[in-house]
Amino acid sequence: MSGDPAARLRAEVKAMKLDWLVEEREARALSPLPVPPAGLLARYERLYTGAISDVLREHRLMDQALPHRIQPLRAETRCAAGFAFTVKSQPHTLLTGEMPLRSAMLEAMGEGDFVLWDCSGAEDSTAWGGVMTAAAKARGVRGAAIDGGARDIRQILDADFPLFCRFRHPNAALGRAMISHYQVPLRIGGVLVHPGDIVVGDMDGVIIVPRALALPVLERAEAILGLERDIFGWIEQGDSVAEISAKGGYF
Repeated sequence: MSGDPAARLRAEVKAMKLDWLVEEREARALSPLPVPPAGLLARYERLYTGAISDVLREHRLMDQALPHRIQPLRAETRCAAGFAFTVKSQPHTLLTGEMPLRSAMLEAMGEGDFVLWDCSGAEDSTAWGGVMTAAAKARGVRGAAIDGGARDIRQILDADFPLFCRFRHPNAALGRAMISHYQVPLRIGGVLVHPGDIVVGDMDGVIIVPRALALPVLERAEAILGLERDIFGWIEQGDSVAEISAKGGYF
């Protein structure tokens, strides 16, 4: 067994009782959605991230928003929702193997995906640009959130593609960074993201809804939006704070 790294790892996992962790981080199957995916995403895009955050708090999930360093490229970014397609890269000087892996990654993207990319702190290059935007959009990708850099900003803006990123920089990744994995769980800030989770981004930032909670969070957030419409109406008609509170309103 000592000559077989995979067998040694399996033995260590068993000895340390880590099967649950392997399942959580590496082997989680996509849970089925109770409603058609396209309709689910369309309904999420009629919400906003603040309402979703409030509902996640009701589920005792306090840290589902990506770090504030990841900002929308366009100030007036429309709300976009999709299913998490995760990518991991890291600073690297090698080039061999990068382009085949990048091509395979793009081929794996599909209708309704929302790319989440962890750049492992790289600051001298970008993970996303104009060509990547065109290729992803052509495959039906709804948006991207990059914990790293982007370039070709004019091309991305002209494509009207919802992009969230940490910084802008002219350097491309090739020869400076390399993709290591895709469609694996990521931790970005304090948020653990699994492929297939619901991603929603707007002018306030990006938030992650665990796939298993996709419908209950959606329905509760829709109810909150209905109540907020009532609250704004009560304010406009001149109701007092006490009157609004008595009717179930809040501030």
